[in-house]
Amino acid sequence: MKTGALAGWLMDRRKSQLPLISLIPGIRPISWMMNQDIFAARGVYRKTVPIPANNDGRRFYLHGEGANQVTELIINGKLAGKHIGGYGAFYIPVTSLVKPGSANQFEIRVDNSHNLDIPPLSADFTFFGGLYRDVNLLSVNDLHFSFQENYPGVLISTPNVSAKKATLLASAYLHNESDLNRATRVRVTIKDAKGKKVSTKTKDEFVNAGEIKKVSLPILSLSKPRLWSPENPYLYETFLEIIDPVTGTVLDTYSHKTGFRWFHFDAKKGFFLNGKSLKLVGTSRHQDYPGLGNALPDSIAVADIMLLKKMGGNFLRVAHYPQDPVILKTCDSLGILTSVEIPVVNEITESAAFRSNVLNMQREMIRQHYNHASVIIWCYMNEVLLRMPSFKGDKEMEKKYLQSVKSLAYSLDSLSRVDDASRYTMMAHHGNYNQYRNAGLVEIPQIVGWNLYSGWYGGRIQDFPSFLDSFQARHPEKILVVSEYGADADPRIRSLEPVRFDKSIEYAFSFHQFYWSVMRNRPFVAAAMIWNLSDFHSETRSETMPHINNKGLAEWNRQPKDLYYYYQAVLSETTYAKILHAEPRTAWFDAGFVASEKIRVATNQSELELFVNGQSVGWAKMKENLCEWNTELSDGWNHLQVLGLNKNFTGDTASVLYRKMGVAKELLEKGRKLNLLFGGNRTYTDKAGTAWLPARKYVKGSAGYNGGKAYKANGNDRLPYGSDKNIRNTDDDPIYQTQQIGIEKFTADLPTGDYEVMLCFAELEGEAAAPIPYNLSETKKVDTTSPRRVFHIVVNDELKYQDFDVSSEVGRAVAINKTFKKEIKEGEKLEIRFEPVVGEPILNAIEIRKIK
Repeated sequence: MKTGALAGWLMDRRKSQLPLISLIPGIRPISWMMNQDIFAARGVYRKTVPIPANNDGRRFYLHGEGANQVTELIINGKLAGKHIGGYGAFYIPVTSLVKPGSANQFEIRVDNSHNLDIPPLSADFTFFGGLYRDVNLLSVNDLHFSFQENYPGVLISTPNVSAKKATLLASAYLHNESDLNRATRVRVTIKDAKGKKVSTKTKDEFVNAGEIKKVSLPILSLSKPRLWSPENPYLYETFLEIIDPVTGTVLDTYSHKTGFRWFHFDAKKGFFLNGKSLKLVGTSRHQDYPGLGNALPDSIAVADIMLLKKMGGNFLRVAHYPQDPVILKTCDSLGILTSVEIPVVNEITESAAFRSNVLNMQREMIRQHYNHASVIIWCYMNEVLLRMPSFKGDKEMEKKYLQSVKSLAYSLDSLSRVDDASRYTMMAHHGNYNQYRNAGLVEIPQIVGWNLYSGWYGGRIQDFPSFLDSFQARHPEKILVVSEYGADADPRIRSLEPVRFDKSIEYAFSFHQFYWSVMRNRPFVAAAMIWNLSDFHSETRSETMPHINNKGLAEWNRQPKDLYYYYQAVLSETTYAKILHAEPRTAWFDAGFVASEKIRVATNQSELELFVNGQSVGWAKMKENLCEWNTELSDGWNHLQVLGLNKNFTGDTASVLYRKMGVAKELLEKGRKLNLLFGGNRTYTDKAGTAWLPARKYVKGSAGYNGGKAYKANGNDRLPYGSDKNIRNTDDDPIYQTQQIGIEKFTADLPTGDYEVMLCFAELEGEAAAPIPYNLSETKKVDTTSPRRVFHIVVNDELKYQDFDVSSEVGRAVAINKTFKKEIKEGEKLEIRFEPVVGEPILNAIEIRKIK
């Protein structure tokens, strides 16, 4: 179990359901965060383990499913073994060091320090460390399936499959740890889903003392097998047994679910499963979760795959590293096809040790996950040229580095094809075609994956189809998949006029609509792999939600976003409609402005009718799986319902809380606050549930500003306005990431009463933002000199703050609020002037609350 605790058991391999000795029960896994050369990250886990005195010559192995990233096992003060790599499983023999009949001191040391010889070296995800997956102490007979290569010693393949007949081929490594040469018998059996035996064969072997011997078992055949597919993921079970031929005693067992399927890729027509064309559509997945880091219980991992299945997805890119064994097990059972990869991301190290570690990771990954029906692709590099070292103009050094990358890629590809010729190999590149072509990396793998973000990180969104068509024309025989695409969608940010990099749900929604419309009609795009299933932790990111990559279809806690429901509408095979943005809404409602709300419904129906509070708003035709209406909502709760032309279709309903915001007395006396953001065109809902709306120029009978312009980050062409710096001293960064620069005054036509006013500031200039982990835009030199900015704040002709200097008070990119109370008398309005002393005044946000 991994319920936030690591549990391990001394297990009899023949009776693994019987826990004998708890190894590490109830210890919450500690996650350390590695950030290149900044943090050392070491942890030690200790446990006293009593070993029974009478073991009948049994052998003991410590099995770890994953620990990041260098693991050492110390038993009774002596080193038992070591494993390198943070995402693969390992088996360490401990028989010679344990003392039967005594208490044994187990110590597991895990070091997550940055190591140039161990990938990943850098990436857009957090390298949580520590012992974060299950640990077990295994007890096996002295003749057993071998753990020598960090896998259970059994490989199962289905070399020939058709609707009429299927074959199964199993090979096993037998390890004789006794002092005697042994005659043995190995039996392989296939059972159907009900446990009925459908085929079995045996083979006799002789294994010398101390020998690890490979045994190729007889081929098993099935007539008219039930085929495995996303629609019907039927699984048989394959059993292997080591048997004493004299006594008939079963010495060791191994079992694994088996799916019979056949598949192939075609460069022009895409992917085929069991002879039928199938567009692969799904997501990638990272394994972290709020409050747990990477130490997830199986229940969360399983729920992730079920979330993907419910969406209608049929593919999972297990990225950028092998994950908990339950992931592929669940993909097998739910019919989700997969690719799996090792964490060679962004860059390599030109060292023999790095090369050796990488090749070993690939070999471990293939052998540990070889028996899964869901796996169809082995991947080994992701965006490996994204972070090229600094060669300082040395072309020969650059050439040598690129040759090293190519050599390593070729070795990984060759290893993968030798170890498993039944599956395809893949590399995933970022969108710099010429760079990968010139480096010779395009031709090496069987499948080329492109991580494409035109219209997000750089370029125009229209560049996406052009790129695909150009690549296919240049490489008509190369299999193409879109291995990543997406746009940040901060669930707290909405916009009526979405633009690139505003982080709004609406821009990301239109981005996905466009990308899917392009791929849907191009059969040569074999797979569409959305980045990502859910938001995930990325320590190096700043932006609106620091340390989080918001490209997920669901939030970090797995709450689906509107994007998820869009893909449900796209992929659902039954009638579907989902009312989007069903969260509480807030809109302006004051002089000269009547709010009209846009109601959007994701659907696969041609036409829908919308009802608001029982009244029909009318019919809307579906376009790109979306129906839209503009209508007015009542202040308070609104009941929404959509129905279709099909009378049997129940449609969807939602209750939406709608709040009007303005200077009207009846609104302010309801406890409504005025919360306004300056210098941007997006709405932000803070952690308290308060909506901050874009400020407007002042008009009589309302509230707004005069003078100034929206701040735009110096040298940052991707942002439409504001900054994506991490604003310290707040969790509500979007409140402070936009501002009106050069503002002259703010006016609010408030009714009489007492008010509390909060002015929000942060100096956004003078400090370079952290570089975005993945950026294709041209990087311009940024002026990081701090501008002098001093101004007076005058409230209704009263000097409230003299010579206010944000930087001097708190520094740059730090939130600071100034709060005061003000009585508004009959015939008055609230007027706040910003009078420059040095430089231009600024205002990031304002909150006005009626207190009496």
